[in-house]
Amino acid sequence: MLFFTQCFGAVLDLIHLRFQHYKAKRVFSAAGQLVCVVNPTHSLKYAPTRCAAAQTSTEQGVLPPCRHHEAVHDPQLVPCTCPLFSCPWEGHLEVVVSHLRQTHRINILQGAEIVFLATDMHLPAPTDWIIMHSCLGHQFLLVLRKQEKYEGHPQFFATMMLIGTPTQADNFTYRLELNRNQRRLKWEATPRSVLECVDSVISDGDCLVLNTSLAQLFSDNGSLAIGIAITTSKVHNAEDEM
Repeated sequence: MLFFTQCFGAVLDLIHLRFQHYKAKRVFSAAGQLVCVVNPTHSLKYAPTRCAAAQTSTEQGVLPPCRHHEAVHDPQLVPCTCPLFSCPWEGHLEVVVSHLRQTHRINILQGAEIVFLATDMHLPAPTDWIIMHSCLGHQFLLVLRKQEKYEGHPQFFATMMLIGTPTQADNFTYRLELNRNQRRLKWEATPRSVLECVDSVISDGDCLVLNTSLAQLFSDNGSLAIGIAITTSKVHNAEDEM
């Protein structure tokens, strides 16, 4: 009986996954697009990240507390770029992708255009949906966050971060697109580098911002499908031609 129950549960999970893929393809009818179903990570208590704490201390005119090991801190080390947890990991930029995949189990999808299908949009804030996107020889981090910027008024924030330097990020343009019920909404911008803090990008509003009503217009049974496309910038193309 236990074996039968486990097998039956696995079959139901597979059917649910296939159904989520079908809904995404119904929303984005373009052939050949890859669909990735992303489940939310809900945190009951949002621990402030180190970059957010340092920014707050600087704004208040107070330097963050000094630690003994900071005297020999390697400036080339990058803190964990995953906004879900207050992760103490540090490493070089080249191994950030390995850390995100192995430690935080973040999926990676390849292709110039993909569909990011975020499920369970009704969950209370704060909630995050995250995926890595491999394209044009680089890796990008897409973060969708449900957060109360004002008490009692949750909003959705979506941004794309390049796992690279700010100079490299300037060479690309990303587009996020919502398309449902004869409505279309697009956001196009230059990705930010993961060397910058995701929390700062969201607090500045330099990303796709949706209030609850607008998100409901584009959602389908609690799931939100976001089309993602990444291209090289015109300046970068012109330099290559020269």
